[in-house]
Amino acid sequence: MKRFTLAAFLAVINWSVHAAEPEACRVVRMADPGWTDIGATNALSGIVLEALGYEQKVLPLSVPISYAGLQKGQVDVFLGNWMPAQKPLVTPLLQSGAIETLRANLPGAKFTLAVPDYVARAGVRTFSDLAKHADKFDRKIYGIESGAPANQTIKKMLAAKSYGLTGWTLVESSEQGMLSQVARKNRGQQWIVFLAWEPHQMNNNFKLVYLDGDEQYFGPHYGSASVNTVARRGYRAACTNVGKLFAQVEFTAALEHAIMADMLDKKQTTRAAALRQLHARPELIHAWLAGVTTRSGADGAAAVRARLAQP
Repeated sequence: MKRFTLAAFLAVINWSVHAAEPEACRVVRMADPGWTDIGATNALSGIVLEALGYEQKVLPLSVPISYAGLQKGQVDVFLGNWMPAQKPLVTPLLQSGAIETLRANLPGAKFTLAVPDYVARAGVRTFSDLAKHADKFDRKIYGIESGAPANQTIKKMLAAKSYGLTGWTLVESSEQGMLSQVARKNRGQQWIVFLAWEPHQMNNNFKLVYLDGDEQYFGPHYGSASVNTVARRGYRAACTNVGKLFAQVEFTAALEHAIMADMLDKKQTTRAAALRQLHARPELIHAWLAGVTTRSGADGAAAVRARLAQP
């Protein structure tokens, strides 16, 4: 009888462990609200997933529908859980176990209201300064798509007339619609207050100033935020290998800004820009792929490096 070598024995064991991951784990369904930053992080994840033998399916969904999809098991992973902005929406889901947080994928983000630098120089640096110049702002705050948690937060603030914002309204649009208004107002040095966050290319495109002085709605320290990776109930337990990957994937503002800059300045697609940054940052592969294999049980980091080596 032939004797197994230790390497062969370990290969069989490794294969049997990963063969237990259900076939349903092969397709990874990820939500995308149409935000540039989440488009970038989804693209980074997709390149890695495909190199490991998975198939990424990106679903264009608003934030509320993304969470509904997670609850119903129709979405597996969402990389855009901005906290504390989404806290009212997410907390009940976390407490009930309908979704689970895998990790903070971007600590140290920002998410709050902002104004152009010329408006800040004129004296608007805190939330309380807005009401003093209500007429110049036409009593309007520009937000993103209808139903977004951040818009709901702004509506709650306006309904309570916090910071003296009596008679103010929220202009709902989309990320690109809002930013087109910011660009238009900038050209004429007109006043505007809008929802802003970092990382995002808007921080490179506009000279903006984040407002301070808010404790109740977007949080202190200029809207200091954390972006988390969340998954549907039981996802990490059922899809152990890919679940481990998402529990280790972490981004930086510099990485996301670099992808967005390539998209804007070099006219690259999101995927091409993400691929270029993975080439430029090989250390990410080591951190993200520690202990992660391909679907067949092979070395995951080696598989991703082989994919990056291809033209």
